[in-house]
Amino acid sequence: MSGEAVMVPGKSAFVLVLLLAAGCAAQQRGTSGQGGAAGVTDTTIKVGGVLTKTSASGYSTKDAEIGAKARFERANAEGGVHGRKIEFLGAEDDGQDAAKGDAAAKKLVQKDQVFALVPVHAPNFGGAAFLEQQGVPWFGWATGPQWCGTKTGFGYNGCLAPKQGAGSQTWWGRQMADLLGGADGKSVYVQTSDSSGSKYGGTTISQSFTAAGFELVGVNSGLPAAAPPPDWLPYVNKIMTSDGGKPPDVVVSVIAGTKFNVGLYAALKRAGYQGVLTDATSYDVAILQDPAGARALEGVIAAPMFEPFESSAPEIARLRQDVERTAPGTALTQHLAIGYWAADIFLDLLDKTGEDLTRERFLATANGSYLYENAGFGRIQYPRDHSEPNGCGALVKLENGAFQVAKNMKCFDNVPLK
Repeated sequence: MSGEAVMVPGKSAFVLVLLLAAGCAAQQRGTSGQGGAAGVTDTTIKVGGVLTKTSASGYSTKDAEIGAKARFERANAEGGVHGRKIEFLGAEDDGQDAAKGDAAAKKLVQKDQVFALVPVHAPNFGGAAFLEQQGVPWFGWATGPQWCGTKTGFGYNGCLAPKQGAGSQTWWGRQMADLLGGADGKSVYVQTSDSSGSKYGGTTISQSFTAAGFELVGVNSGLPAAAPPPDWLPYVNKIMTSDGGKPPDVVVSVIAGTKFNVGLYAALKRAGYQGVLTDATSYDVAILQDPAGARALEGVIAAPMFEPFESSAPEIARLRQDVERTAPGTALTQHLAIGYWAADIFLDLLDKTGEDLTRERFLATANGSYLYENAGFGRIQYPRDHSEPNGCGALVKLENGAFQVAKNMKCFDNVPLK
């Protein structure tokens, strides 16, 4: 507060003091405080993100920053949300280290005074407990269990690590069954690494295929997660004889990293495998820059949880336009899409919360009975999707060195995880 001091006698002075105190308190509520209007002014909403921009393994989600920025810039060009424009601070780098992620979250909330964290896309994100305790919303890709069961963490596709008895996705198996003309009489083998996340994914994805009618003939979690093995033959031999001495119809890879998949697929092809290869990570334009990798992944069917960039859907045309306007010439990647759709859901929730914006009102709207459908990512429903995935996904095939839409985005009912 500022202004000249005024001498007011008696009761008037007391009233003036009360008015000054109330004005200061209101000003403070507009800039900080748990559950209040932190990061919100009459004209702006401040947000920032946490990504794994760099890591020892080379894994990076840095493109999510471009996706979020592109979506926010379109919102601002359209006048903002209820007259407020998004002040996007960009994203901190957690280096794939949980402690750094926790520190980054605290910096954004305590020092930078953001209203929410958007996007959060970091496999080892360590700031979840702090954000939940502070009542700060965060949006991104809910790949790990730290997202699930919260009231403040909003995965753009729900919770991908449901507990037993909670809903588990069936979309991948059902989309594949539709693509192959049915699952009757068809077998599937699931290859994971020995990491906890890969093993967990093996459980949920195996169930997705059996729910669609495939026969599960094997799950192998013995592959070391640190680096590709020097000899793929032991793994290939198990696969090639898994279906009563013959190869399975479908091999599902639940392995993190292109090098792993390139090695596995190349070895299977050398062994004469003629069936279907599918994974969640091979939809990546960088793959096409490596001739050996592109050959190994030729014919592979990837399973992104968003509508492919090659789609003719209006929502995807708009995404492409937004990104080109913000960062001309940028290659479209999975991480970029995740940042874009996380920002899109955040903006929709801001709109539905209304002009009187506080974290408390925002979270009450989100966790009340929130449903948002968009052809770009399917649908999201909270609070349900704090504990289960949204059940939506698409299929993309690498064919003649180019990605083609095999199955457009579609949503399916979840089934209880066994």
